Amino acid sequence: MTTKFIIQEVISLPVEERAVIVDSILRSLNPPDAAMDAKWIEAARRRLKDIKTGQVSSVSGETVFERIWKRFSK
Repeated sequence: MTTKFIIQEVISLPVEERAVIVDSILRSLNPPDAAMDAKWIEAARRRLKDIKTGQVSSVSGETVFERIWKRFSK
């Protein structure tokens, strides 16, 4: 079995099954790290609290992308 054959077989699968395969492959390259996951959860909770308390304001995704396009289209 060649890499090309495997890729062709995977591409022929429904999108949900391909997503599972991609996730599995990525996890094999970068195994989950519980300590790192905990840090990300802590950061997300802190950021959510900051938004809810008004310490920071949010920006819509649309605005973010407009700013990026303006910045890098020069």
